[in-house]
Amino acid sequence: MAEEAELCFPLLVNTSCRRTPRPRLAVVGIFVLLSTVFLLTVALNLLVIVSISHFRQLQTSTNLLLLSLASSDFLMGFFMLFQIFQLNGCWLFGDMTCAAVYLLDHLISSASIGTMVLISVDRYVAVCDPLHYPVRVTRRRVELSIVLCWSFSSVFNVACSIDTLQRPGRVISCVGECVVLVNRAAGQADLIFSFIGPISAIALLNMRVFVAAVSQARARVGVSVPQCSRGPKSSELRAARSLGVVVIAFFVCITPYFCMVVSGQNVALNSSAAAVIICLFYFNSCINPLIYSLFYRWFRKSIKLIVTLQILQPDSSRAHLL
Repeated sequence: MAEEAELCFPLLVNTSCRRTPRPRLAVVGIFVLLSTVFLLTVALNLLVIVSISHFRQLQTSTNLLLLSLASSDFLMGFFMLFQIFQLNGCWLFGDMTCAAVYLLDHLISSASIGTMVLISVDRYVAVCDPLHYPVRVTRRRVELSIVLCWSFSSVFNVACSIDTLQRPGRVISCVGECVVLVNRAAGQADLIFSFIGPISAIALLNMRVFVAAVSQARARVGVSVPQCSRGPKSSELRAARSLGVVVIAFFVCITPYFCMVVSGQNVALNSSAAAVIICLFYFNSCINPLIYSLFYRWFRKSIKLIVTLQILQPDSSRAHLL
C-alpha cells in the first residue's frame, strides 16, 4: 500500500512512474507562488487586451504590436496550469496532450519572439527615421505583419513537431511522464529561426535605438548628433526606453528555456531543473504588463476605467487616455 501511494497511477503497478518526494510545506509554497503568478499573468494581460481593443485612442501601430504580445502572454499564462497540476512530478494528461502542450508552447513563444522583432523594427523606424514613420509604419502593414508572424509560427512549429505528434510518448520510460525528444534537424532549425535570428535582430535594432537616444540626449546640450537620430519626438524616445526594458526582461527569461530546448536532449516537464527554467519563461508573460503599468500612463488610466466599470458607459471607447 505504501508503494502504491507513491505511484502516479496506483492501478498500473508495473508501468507507473513514481511521485517526486517533496516536503509538504515546499509543495504548498510552490503552489501558492505559481497560482499567484498564473492569476496575475492572465488578469494583467487581459487588461492590456481589453484596453487596446476597447479604447480607440490606444489603437496605434505600436499598441497593436503590444496587443499581439499581450495575447501571446495571456495564452502562455494558461500553460502554467500544467506546472501546477504536476507539482507531485506526475503527468496526468496523456502522451498526446504532452505533445500538444509542447507544440502550442513553442508556437506561442515563437509568435511572441516574432512580435518582439516587429516591436523593435517599429521603434527603430520611429526613432531613427521619424519623418517617414507615418508612411512606412501604417496600421494595415502592422496588421499584416502580425498575421504573417502568427501564421509563420504556426506552420513552422507544426512542421517541426510532425514526428512528435505522430508518435507521442515514444521515449517515455513509465506512465505519468511527459518527455519530448527534440529532433536534431528540427532543433537546429528552431535554433536558427526561433532564437538566433530573431534575438540577433532584436539586439541589433535596440542597440541602434539606444545609440540614437543617447545622441538625442547629447543634442539637447549642444553636442552634434548623427543623421539617424535627428528629429525623434521625446514621446518616441520614452516609448523606446520603456520597450527596451521589456526586451531586456524578455532576454533574461527566455534564453535559458531555449538553451534547454535546442540542446538536443530530452525535455522533461517534470524534472526539477526543467521546471525552474520553464517557470522563469512563463514568468516573463507576467512581467510585461507590470512594466506597462510602471511606464505607460495610458495603461494605468485604462485600468481605472475598466475596474470601475466606466467602460460600460456610452462612448467610453472615445475616452482621452494619452
